Amino acid sequence: MMVWTAPDGIAMCQNEVVANLIQRGPPMEQIIRIGMDTSKHVFQLHGVDPAERPVLRKRLRRGQVETFFARLAPTVVGLEACGGAHHWARVLRGLGHEVKLLPAQYVKPYVKRGKNDAADAAAICEAMSRPDMRFVPVKTPQAQAAQMLMGVRDRLVRRRTQLSNAIRGHAAEFGVIEAKGLNRIEALLARLVADEALPALARELFAGLAEEEAQLAARLEAIEARLLAWHRASEVSRRLAKIPGVGPIAAAMLVMKAPDPAAFRSGRR
Repeated sequence: MMVWTAPDGIAMCQNEVVANLIQRGPPMEQIIRIGMDTSKHVFQLHGVDPAERPVLRKRLRRGQVETFFARLAPTVVGLEACGGAHHWARVLRGLGHEVKLLPAQYVKPYVKRGKNDAADAAAICEAMSRPDMRFVPVKTPQAQAAQMLMGVRDRLVRRRTQLSNAIRGHAAEFGVIEAKGLNRIEALLARLVADEALPALARELFAGLAEEEAQLAARLEAIEARLLAWHRASEVSRRLAKIPGVGPIAAAMLVMKAPDPAAFRSGRR
């Protein structure tokens, strides 16, 4: 049985056409939606055409992202909401694209196979097409800076609580106790440093802990002063603080976490 084979010239032309298509990628106007999985260094893209067929599967280094999207015709780009996603949302909007941020828990059900960057990008692309999908508002740099202020305060509070517990624990080992409350720590440390019944090494170490506690208290006081100034400058935060049981810090946190209440259909979402 004879099998017909194309002449060498035809086969070579076909190979060149395929190679050129692979090199150029899909026509830019065919991509109507892109899901982008972000990381520190590598970004995975998954794009579909009007028939919902995958036409773009591409990995980009961090430095290639802006160049790629600057060449791309305006389209819809979806990302999982995370710390860095708001930055990239602002960058892509500046390049003319529409950006949607999705909560990670809403993307997870659309992962069709083992979790990896390509599967996550495809899941983002699929999830953002759902008509009932809810999205996260893109934060401004000022809103993110305000949230950073709250995050720094929380970290200092945790460190001071950890330090006070350590001081009480070390003091209890020498039979010295004090009433509850952070305002009692300074008096406890003064007693420990002045107690000559304790070993000199212990008194020296308690003195070092006293310096550390004073530094943390001063830093926390400065941060809370800036937080209070932010609260006073926000009309919405001042209004929230008038609600019984809501103080300046809770009011400021509500405004920082949800700067645009109109983006939510109700108080539960």
